[in-house]
Amino acid sequence: MNIIRKGCFSLHFLKRVNRLCLVMCLLLSAQIVKAQNIVNSGKSLIGRVIPLHASNFEVEELISKSGKDEFEIESKNGKIVLRGSSGVAVASALYHYLTEYAHCQITWNGTNLNLPKKLPEVAGKIKKATVYNYRYNLNYCTFNYSMSWWDWERWQKEIDWMALHGINMPLAITGEEYTWLEVYKDMGFTETDLKDFFSGPAYFGWFWMGNLDGWGGPLPLKWMESHKTLQQQIVKRERELGMKPVLPAFTGHVPAAFKKKFPNAQLKATNWTNGFGDTYILDSQDPLFAEIGKKFLAKQTDLYGTDHLYSADTFNENEPPTDDPEYLSKLSERIYDGMKQADPEAVWVMQGWLFYSDRKFWKAPQIEALLKAVPDDKMILLDLAAEIEPVWKRTGAFYGKPWIWNMLNNFGGNVNLFGRMEGVASGPSEAWNSPDKKRLEGIGLTMEAIEQNPAIYELMMEHTWQTAPIELNSWLKKYARNRYGKDDSDLTEAWQILRKTVYNGKDIRDGAESIITGRPTLDSTTIWTRTKLNYLPDDLLPAWDLFIKSAKNGTKADGFQYDITDISRQVLANYALVVQKNWVIAFKNNDKVAFQKYSQQFLELISDMDRLLATRKDFLLGPWISDARKWGTNAEEKALYEQNARDLITLWGDANSPLHEYSNRQWSGLLNDFYKVRWQKFFVMLNQSMESKKQPDYKSFEKTISEWEWDWVKTQKDFPVTANGNSIETAIKLHAKYRSKMDAAYRNTQRKN
Repeated sequence: MNIIRKGCFSLHFLKRVNRLCLVMCLLLSAQIVKAQNIVNSGKSLIGRVIPLHASNFEVEELISKSGKDEFEIESKNGKIVLRGSSGVAVASALYHYLTEYAHCQITWNGTNLNLPKKLPEVAGKIKKATVYNYRYNLNYCTFNYSMSWWDWERWQKEIDWMALHGINMPLAITGEEYTWLEVYKDMGFTETDLKDFFSGPAYFGWFWMGNLDGWGGPLPLKWMESHKTLQQQIVKRERELGMKPVLPAFTGHVPAAFKKKFPNAQLKATNWTNGFGDTYILDSQDPLFAEIGKKFLAKQTDLYGTDHLYSADTFNENEPPTDDPEYLSKLSERIYDGMKQADPEAVWVMQGWLFYSDRKFWKAPQIEALLKAVPDDKMILLDLAAEIEPVWKRTGAFYGKPWIWNMLNNFGGNVNLFGRMEGVASGPSEAWNSPDKKRLEGIGLTMEAIEQNPAIYELMMEHTWQTAPIELNSWLKKYARNRYGKDDSDLTEAWQILRKTVYNGKDIRDGAESIITGRPTLDSTTIWTRTKLNYLPDDLLPAWDLFIKSAKNGTKADGFQYDITDISRQVLANYALVVQKNWVIAFKNNDKVAFQKYSQQFLELISDMDRLLATRKDFLLGPWISDARKWGTNAEEKALYEQNARDLITLWGDANSPLHEYSNRQWSGLLNDFYKVRWQKFFVMLNQSMESKKQPDYKSFEKTISEWEWDWVKTQKDFPVTANGNSIETAIKLHAKYRSKMDAAYRNTQRKN
């Protein structure tokens, strides 16, 4: 009997040992696979970013001691060795080497990758570790104000940019419309049922957030299919690099046809109040709510996989039907329940924009009720515009939920020099070192649009690898050195002027536009064209002078060409307000000669700006429209996409849209073909008024011009897709033409004040 017992014990022991060995083998195998993925993704990125120098780098895995990203850099056996705990960490190591040792820079608007033949050696070993679990990127609006027409080639560049800048938590909502198509088809909805539901491609951000249905559509099936494939490429690459994409979840927005299909469903009509029709929200207490949420996530996971992070925003710029905390608590509980049923590991990622944009409604009891209904470890809050107003400070750091400090910076994709440089340099550090921060677990970028003000984004992402404030004097000197390929005291001084003027972050929420882009008026502003500056316009002129001086001394780097174009554009855009005031005074005085002189100067200024901006692809209308048309598979689709592209940046909606000019752009092609023509028509009306000695009919003009704008939106026309002319030469000529005029004008203004 004892022998049998011993034999049974031995057999049982062997089985346990075997199971333990199997588990250890699986863990070891997983670790080997992970290490290989880090090496492979790192090498691939290096090959894409600096192909001619890729052979000089070696990539190795680094085991993180903290569980958060870490990297090391050292010179070894004639190679630069990059070690990282993820593909993102390896990419960050590469960018650290490029910026700190090779004096290079990679931005949307100008890149310097002029590496020496013999790469600089690293003395000793560089080690960096982040304290942040999450480095978030993107806003729903970014996907339209900047990304509406991106193809895979453009997306690859952006994903590499994210990795180089340490981002590991990107919003990934491309292809959401295809998921919904599949879900609703499975629920018995027909093509006719959904025809008026899906918006056009330029309006997905607001469609996904439940603000509008159908506008800019009907959406072709070919679009949905192509962007399903594109999203699969996007998330595959992001995951290869160790990123965790944030995918969408269900918040209750359903098609109008839902009423017929489910007549007993508890639906609420809601309206965004921006000229669009009602949308319908399924009540969270309706049993269908959790069922649809589960169906959506299951289908999405089949299509795109999951990292268990889901974006869901309730009542974006729409107030709930009641401020009853119990109602709001049940609402968020049901939204999360829909996620949890499909994915028990689901974590809800919520944009905190509603707490900023509608603070009259969202007081402490309402915010607390909405948040506390979800377990703390199952929700992450995005403090969406922390550099403008840190919501975390008035919500007890979001009542103990994990949260992320984000910089918004740009609204609508408007073209202007603007940023809160001092605040961005210190804000994340101040939050991290605050005793009240509670569960601050990340930093991020949540701009409505990108491809502008590159210095602000470079500055913000410096915080990934440090918790001390950024010392701006030394940082700006390094930034200019890397950007322009040389040390230049004039350009360093110019950046100090920019820091104190356009980037001082005072007085205004976001960057000022030019009167040129506003619908014509005698006033100095219109509803969406805010001309108030956060500095005196003549205070910016010395920076322009220094850039022109450097240009004459032979500076030619790509980033320099962008910057001299952008600064020249800004001083001309500011000066337009002076010229406008001159013709307004002339009109009010019935001085026909002066009116003719100054109105012509105003139109000439627009043409000069158009000519300047034509020298950089960054400022061309042509690619925006051309890229939209490329997605069309037939003439009808191409026309639809072009109309979407034109509409978003002009009227935004129809001829009566209250959002006209919200997304205005100072772009070559748009200035001459749209803004200048509008002003010409306005001047014709004012001239006729002076001739007839009758008051202008402004209401009639407003109606006529909005109809003309709508016709422009529906027009099809090609614009140049490549730059024309020399940025530096053009800027120098415009400086010679306008600089003394600006001096005189601003001196005269100061005397009057």
